[in-house]
Amino acid sequence: MKETLQITVKEAVEKLLSGNKQYIGSKYGVGDISKEKRRLTSLHGQSPYAIIVTCSDSRVIPEHIFSAGIGELFVIRLAGNVIDDHQLGSIEYAAGHLGCRLILVMGHTHCGAVDAAINGNPENYIKFITDEIRLAIGDETDTAKACELNVAHSIRIIEDSLEIHHMEEDTGLRVMGAIYDIESGEVRLL
Repeated sequence: MKETLQITVKEAVEKLLSGNKQYIGSKYGVGDISKEKRRLTSLHGQSPYAIIVTCSDSRVIPEHIFSAGIGELFVIRLAGNVIDDHQLGSIEYAAGHLGCRLILVMGHTHCGAVDAAINGNPENYIKFITDEIRLAIGDETDTAKACELNVAHSIRIIEDSLEIHHMEEDTGLRVMGAIYDIESGEVRLL
């Protein structure tokens, strides 16, 4: 395992929320994407301070939302921010090999995947996503509440993962939930 600069969960949460406040008032991205930062991370690797599991929605841009630059966030994106073995493997990698101590599962307002699970009857591969969301939300028809239930479901899956559970006990790894408001830009912790 490579040596990383580790920060506490509390410091990671504070850094995310501080970056989000900066983002809300910004017109352009502010994270470090400089040539120097690219060179530094190329030579020395990445040291992300948080793992962000979020939706693939093009309006949800974690690096901008948290005013983060290259190498600061380990982002895992899938429509509806659902979790399966592939996402768990990515989380295990970021926590175990990169030293991340915070996993933030972030849903968002006006989520098309949640809406499809509530109001649609998708076919083909989309059905895998909506079926997982339906499992999470049950009979809930309020999209805001359904988004929160979906985040909570993903958190349970992560916490129930045997390897991640051991990491939580051994290293202080923490899983949290949030909702991103695509209109205001604000992140609300659950």
